[in-house]
Amino acid sequence: MTETPAEPRRLRVLAAMSGGVDSAVAAARAAEAGHDVTGVHLALSANPQSFRTGARGCCTIEDSRDARRAADVIGIPFYVWDLAERFREDVVEDFIAEYEAGRTPNPCLRCNEKIKFAALLDKALALGFDAVATGHYAQVIVREDGSRELHRASDMAKDQSYVLGVLDDRQLAHALFPLGDTVTTKDEIRAEAERRGLAVAKKPDSHDICFIADGDTQGFLASRLGKSEGDIVDEAGAKLGTHEGAFGYTIGQRKGLRIGHPAPDGKPRYVLDISPVNNTVTVGPVEALDVVGLTAIKPRWCGSAPPVGVAPYTAQLRAHGDETPVSAEVVGDELKVSFSEPVRGVAPGQAVVLYDGTRVVGSATIATTVRRSVAGV
Repeated sequence: MTETPAEPRRLRVLAAMSGGVDSAVAAARAAEAGHDVTGVHLALSANPQSFRTGARGCCTIEDSRDARRAADVIGIPFYVWDLAERFREDVVEDFIAEYEAGRTPNPCLRCNEKIKFAALLDKALALGFDAVATGHYAQVIVREDGSRELHRASDMAKDQSYVLGVLDDRQLAHALFPLGDTVTTKDEIRAEAERRGLAVAKKPDSHDICFIADGDTQGFLASRLGKSEGDIVDEAGAKLGTHEGAFGYTIGQRKGLRIGHPAPDGKPRYVLDISPVNNTVTVGPVEALDVVGLTAIKPRWCGSAPPVGVAPYTAQLRAHGDETPVSAEVVGDELKVSFSEPVRGVAPGQAVVLYDGTRVVGSATIATTVRRSVAGV
């Protein structure tokens, strides 16, 4: 069946403008394509100064001003919408609760699911808009039968489809990604912004987590959850040191363990397990991180669910990670995934996103993993 880009008909488009260069160029391209575009900046903090400072692009007063200036240059109406309370409940509090439970969440993925393509989209549709446009690098393909598919961006180096893997049919039907179908470097995007007269052309990209101003995740969690001393143990349960809160660690972490004495073989130790029940962090050799399978919950499909039975796919396990071959099967409300080769750094709470070629099949939240030693491989 032939695939074609999303139809070019004139739409009423709400362009989410973070204050960064990508979203500004996306809004400009949408307007240039003939759509009736309105820009909106999402105020995600009741106290914007508590979020990222400087020209990092996402949640500061400076960012909202940058977005407004870009909208003025493009020549489109612009508004600021206050979604701070919704963001706090659905993203920040979820982030804290997941770490408290010993899991490793992805707040950007949750923001796309709950804020940009749920709260924002719902409000946009209620106001008569046809679509929400963002500066994500991904593609929506419309097939001859009218169904939509989410695909990787033309430029794999900038592809952001992983954090969009939570979008369902309804959300895809109202999503525009003007940057996703062009093979351009970030320098070229900046050059385009400069040609368009957008002052954000040279603004640095955003990094890390927008609501943790100084990048100190462990300090942020400690301020919310309180310090709680516990043991760092080896695989046999022998105490090696102490920590100030198991929530401050992630599976695969090597640095910052503060273990007083080296391993018998002199090799580094890595975090293997986090137990919030007894506030214990287990560490061991890197080989013990090898994962050969996982079970994921709360699957969300970018289109119809996969066919019954085991099928081959590729999977991505983190936003900037590589694809790895897998076989996967939907069993009830769970997704069972087996890896062709062991992978490392897989933690409960992360998202596993399945791909069929460049098409995003869907996303699910990792609940448990199967280590190679456990599987007897």
